Amino acid sequence: MNQMDLSLIDWSRAQFALTAIYHWVFVPLTLGLGLIMSIMETFYYRTKDEKWKRTAQFWMKLFGINFAVGVATGIILEFEFGTNWSNYSWFVGDIFGAPLAIEGIFAFFMEATFIAVMYFGWEKVSPKFHLASTWLTVGGATLSAWWILVANAWMQYPAGMHFNPDTVRNEMNDFWAVALSPMAVNKFFHTVISSWMLGAAFVAGISSWFLLKKRDTAFALDSIKIASVVGIVGIAISFWTGDGSAHQVAQKQPMKLAAMEGLYEGGNGVDLVGFGVLTPGKQYGDDKDPFLFSIPIPKMLSFLAVRDLNGYVPGINNIVEGGYDTPQGTALSIEEKMAKGKVAFAALANYKEAKRTGNSELQVESEAQLRENMPYFGYGYFQSPADAIPNVPLVFYAFRVMVILGGYFLLLFIVMAFFAYKKQFEKVKWLQWVSLLSIPLAYITSQAGWVVAEVGRQPWAIQDILPVSAAVSDIETSSVQITFFIFLALFTAFLIAEISIMVKQIKAGPAKN
Repeated sequence: MNQMDLSLIDWSRAQFALTAIYHWVFVPLTLGLGLIMSIMETFYYRTKDEKWKRTAQFWMKLFGINFAVGVATGIILEFEFGTNWSNYSWFVGDIFGAPLAIEGIFAFFMEATFIAVMYFGWEKVSPKFHLASTWLTVGGATLSAWWILVANAWMQYPAGMHFNPDTVRNEMNDFWAVALSPMAVNKFFHTVISSWMLGAAFVAGISSWFLLKKRDTAFALDSIKIASVVGIVGIAISFWTGDGSAHQVAQKQPMKLAAMEGLYEGGNGVDLVGFGVLTPGKQYGDDKDPFLFSIPIPKMLSFLAVRDLNGYVPGINNIVEGGYDTPQGTALSIEEKMAKGKVAFAALANYKEAKRTGNSELQVESEAQLRENMPYFGYGYFQSPADAIPNVPLVFYAFRVMVILGGYFLLLFIVMAFFAYKKQFEKVKWLQWVSLLSIPLAYITSQAGWVVAEVGRQPWAIQDILPVSAAVSDIETSSVQITFFIFLALFTAFLIAEISIMVKQIKAGPAKN
């Protein structure tokens, strides 16, 4: 592959990463804040207390601002599959397009229908119908997340498909295997429920600002009570779903797990690295120690991966070299997989030629050979076994940022809840400052999770099927560079506009009687 091709790949990845990072600034707040404001309106419906109506309406304003910008960035993100990743779209569009289409047709229209009632129907529909509209708006946003995460989970663990050599495309043959794969279900719950943490941190932080300013204190304290409970529940469940996600990664994406742990040499009874510093410049095949220092938790990685304290977990070296036992048999080396991938390439070429010339015997033989080697098709694009290894330091540190900050927020929400329900939160100034200043940390936690998921999957666009290097569009690198900076300016303007509008609304505060 020439230098221009590598530059195109890097710029295309950078543009997609830029769009995804900006988009994910808005999505988790939509999901988390949506739940909290719905709970507040439910309290209003049950108690008829106007303070809950004012509280719900205040957070709904911020929800609406965030929701609008999130939709704009999400649309651009989906279009990039066609502009920057057309080979990917051609190769698996029949499968990947289905959940995106459902998301657009069903969930988006559900949101669009009920969000209008939510904002403009307070005095026009009954309180019961309005409450239902609020929950359905949040439900629509959550369903949108479901179908997007189904598509993403399929990229991590492709299922429910077969390869059609006549069209040279992967085609869906089992919709429910795609929609309800264990990877999709777990990813959905982990992603959505972890968003409750961010929404709770946002609400608690903004409410603490009101307390620091000594205004709207009753509103702020009520909001903190709800946010702290939502935060505790969200993080507790996220740790549980995160454990399930790590277990699935161990089964389906062992290289990602090895990168998450900086594990080069696996074995039985492998320790989990609670915290550590990687050796700079460590590469596959060298004799450097992976860590400058580490704090291990004995045998915990084996337990997380295979539910056995003495279970075997392969490291990066083991995965590259193969030869260890798996439930499917002895693991092949990356070189063996590369050879099988090239056999699949040749078989596909022979199949097409045999069909063109009418050689039915060669066509049947080539198709059988293609089916046998298709699971390793993507490896045929690799130039060396090292191509199969993701960016270990980035994945390793992002994983620890996510987990450590998740633990921090669990402790923070517990302390918040204690003081809030003891009716002492208003007196604890240091906690109000910590709550306010922790808002950016919640975003870092959320973004770190996606870095682990997406960078850990590299070099694959679709695990084992299509590497990123083969998924990119054949376009001028300069075109991607220009649009990268256009999007950078546009998204930054969106973010600045959102923050400025939110700040204005926050300063205005909740509506008065």
